[in-house]
Amino acid sequence: MRILLVEDNADIVRTLTELLRSEGYDVEATPSQNGAIALGTRVEKPFDLVLLDVTLEQGNGFAVCGALKEARPHLPVVFLTASDDEFNTVAGLSMGADDYIAKPFRPRELLARIRTVLRRSQPTQHLLHLGSVTVDPARARATKDGRELDLSAVEYRLLLLFASKAGGIVTRDMMREALWEDSGAYVEENTLSVYIRRLRDKIEDDPANPQLIRTVRGMGYRAAE
Repeated sequence: MRILLVEDNADIVRTLTELLRSEGYDVEATPSQNGAIALGTRVEKPFDLVLLDVTLEQGNGFAVCGALKEARPHLPVVFLTASDDEFNTVAGLSMGADDYIAKPFRPRELLARIRTVLRRSQPTQHLLHLGSVTVDPARARATKDGRELDLSAVEYRLLLLFASKAGGIVTRDMMREALWEDSGAYVEENTLSVYIRRLRDKIEDDPANPQLIRTVRGMGYRAAE
């Protein structure tokens, strides 16, 4: 697996490169926006994942993410953000980033996030999983522990979204986009909360203590793996 690291801090580049190579990843690093776009969009030796710093001295991570997603929509992008940078984190996820990791990062957590994003990006995966829930997109069917779930169209569409983002963050803007075809209009904040509560009632073992769809303050929700 080949990873493109877009980071302008030499110490972080050295640390991450050593960590990722020790796990068997082929790593190439660049500190600039132009370099990242050139490397990330090239046809030969394409990358399997991009680790992207939001703030770059030569450019910015949002422009890189936008260019990469336009050229390769299914290329996984994981943002590296400051621990208190809520605005940039939410903005990056809304632009199509697949996940984020806050600095200073913990090596095991970073590696786990990378494995999860790579796993769910594989095109051979026909069934989607959210913890003990299995979603079959071809049949528009969902089961929990082998028992078929009785879901409304809105609940199924939400569940499909969370299952497709297993292990990652789902923002409320992502939810609105997923529900737009059903509602035909802008979905209010309170309505989103009602939909989430109803879905939790049907898929969680204990809806009062949700494990499959966890609230992430200021960002949205994290989907279980």
